[in-house]
Amino acid sequence: MTLTTAVVLAGGEGRRLQPLTANRPKPLLPAGGRPILEHVFDGLVADGIDEIHVVIGYRGDRVRDRFGPTYRGVDLVYHRQAKRLGSGHALLQARAAIDEPFLVVNGDQLVEPGLVADVTDSHEGTDALATLGVVRTAAATRYGAVELGADGEVVDLIERPDEGDHELLNAGVYAFDRGFFDVLAESPRVDGSIPLPTVVARVADADGMAVRGVRTEGFWTDATYPWDLLEASQHLMARGWIRVAGGGGDAGDRDDAGDRDDVGDRDETATDRWVADSARVHPSATLRGPVVVDDDAVIGPGAVVGPNAVVGRNATVESNAVLRGTVLDEDTRVGANATLVDCVTGQQARIGAGVTAAGGPADVRIRTDVHPDRRLGAVIADRATVGGGATLAGGVLVGPSATVGDGTRVRSNVAADEVVR
Repeated sequence: MTLTTAVVLAGGEGRRLQPLTANRPKPLLPAGGRPILEHVFDGLVADGIDEIHVVIGYRGDRVRDRFGPTYRGVDLVYHRQAKRLGSGHALLQARAAIDEPFLVVNGDQLVEPGLVADVTDSHEGTDALATLGVVRTAAATRYGAVELGADGEVVDLIERPDEGDHELLNAGVYAFDRGFFDVLAESPRVDGSIPLPTVVARVADADGMAVRGVRTEGFWTDATYPWDLLEASQHLMARGWIRVAGGGGDAGDRDDAGDRDDVGDRDETATDRWVADSARVHPSATLRGPVVVDDDAVIGPGAVVGPNAVVGRNATVESNAVLRGTVLDEDTRVGANATLVDCVTGQQARIGAGVTAAGGPADVRIRTDVHPDRRLGAVIADRATVGGGATLAGGVLVGPSATVGDGTRVRSNVAADEVVR
């Protein structure tokens, strides 16, 4: 039977991505100019899925408001997980609506598009209760390792492996027979929750219930920390997995691109600059690929944007500002002569003229943990304001609706709604 139904687990909060997730769930954070969840939906649509069940939880209304009842002609059916009791419990919220084999994917991870198809194709026509996607990566020791037998059967899933030789990672893409819901419902809780990988591992250990793994080479990332958003966007641009309105050519396809080599000079082969038809790039601005300029964004005269920069929907970069390795989210404004390196902003952030935010490596404090030597400039969350001439040290997190006064030097995190002068 061909799999045409998918469940997307999109209820994660992303606490280690604070302050960016203070007002929205992790799947709505930007990667390559679009929410992570949108990339996930694209992969499912490309695989022929015609019904997507979306399990929402933390700030779930933001997901529903963003996507509505359909996506690219595919029905979206929402299910709310009222209590955060693990990924297995989240999946059970869709049980009553599904009566056939189905896919499950995490809504906050980016995977190689072909992985979904590989899992689907492998599961169809087999007697396996479950099939999961496996990628080879050094990140297996951080996120969860898989051990496969000689015939591709899953021998073990190790959710938090010790350092060692583990190199096969559970990519969070599954295909299940309908009967898996019964197994899931009868599974005991682990520390009060029902983790999906733990249940799959238990099934793999049981007699008569086959679990198979499909190995795929390619890209996989989980945006766990703010600096991961920079890496995710960089990977997406490197692979050309960017879509902007109007077909998304490079800046050289635009009439106002001027004749500068930096913006492509109408070069049809320059495929590392994606500029939406509705964006406005001043002829004297410089775009250094890879770079994305999304719908209705404005790049002012003399501005230098890129490489590895994303200017989100309706964002503005004013005259002579410099952005490198930076992701600007929607409706953000960067003032004239500002310099942002390795930075991530939330939505509607306001960054004044002449602001300087240096890049990493830097020590980053998230809650009580310090992460040394990370490639991260500043994180400026939703509706935060940084006044003109202010300087932000590498690794500084500025919380939602916080205010940094003109000319202020900031060396430590600024809490939500805090005013620093």
